[in-house]
Amino acid sequence: MPINVNDPEYTKAEKEYLEAKTPDERLEALNRMISHAPKHKGAENLRQQLTQRRKRLEEEAERKKKKSKGGKGGIKKGEMQVLIIGKTNSGKSSLMKSLTNTTPKISPVPFTTKEPLVGVMDYESSQIQIIEIPAIEGEDFEKGIIHTADAMVLLADKIEDIDYIREKLPPHGGKEIIAVNKSDLMTEEEKRKLHARMQSKKYNFAVISSLPYTKDNGREELKKKIFDSFDILRVFTKEPGNEKKEKPIILQPGSSVKDAAEKIFKGFSGKIIETKIWGPSSKFGGQIVGLNHKLEDRDTIEFKTK
Repeated sequence: MPINVNDPEYTKAEKEYLEAKTPDERLEALNRMISHAPKHKGAENLRQQLTQRRKRLEEEAERKKKKSKGGKGGIKKGEMQVLIIGKTNSGKSSLMKSLTNTTPKISPVPFTTKEPLVGVMDYESSQIQIIEIPAIEGEDFEKGIIHTADAMVLLADKIEDIDYIREKLPPHGGKEIIAVNKSDLMTEEEKRKLHARMQSKKYNFAVISSLPYTKDNGREELKKKIFDSFDILRVFTKEPGNEKKEKPIILQPGSSVKDAAEKIFKGFSGKIIETKIWGPSSKFGGQIVGLNHKLEDRDTIEFKTK
């Protein structure tokens, strides 16, 4: 039978436990419940239940602590990684759905996104890894993953939220793109004034609507800004007699034919006896070049091996 605990301190702690919003608050209230629980033999089951509950809460708090220090485990970084960061209900999940191949849960309920969601945006023959992370003001927000990102979209309903988001971010080396959302609710005059304010602040920005059905939604401009944030070379490969492959190799500016070969397979450059090239860095289509030939964006290379 349930035990009726008459101690007012226990009752007060139990009420605070039920109303607590975070694991730490629940744990603090639970410890007080345990300290004021009856000590007689008939309350052994109650004390055991409370102790087990405390153990689960301590484990949950430890997981949260590890997650905040090290970021979300299990996310393999793509060659081009971009984060979507913003406050709750700013449209992060809707934007994620519009940009990528994912189907996130979209809800007006605050803090619906509990963990990072990974997707891919196809743009200009490239695949860019997009990650939506939990709301910046919530307890599930993860700082660790920000340190690895190449770029981030700071999504805000209004320009006043941008400073708040920036203040919450840890130091990072990623490029920032400001996206002001819900342009579908703005008049043309409001959009004109917003553009002027953003330009005066020298932001790299786009004014968008994250909703998929809206027209003139600014998302193509945002996609271009995301892509332009990467300083890369896209180099296509082909086998003799075949068409070039659809997915390019991603290289750093100044890369050579040898760098491209080693990107395909370590030690592969030593097996190459001839390289033909088409594209911006070639004097003519099918030009034979050496391993030190410098590549340019959208070149196509063909290797002949031993």
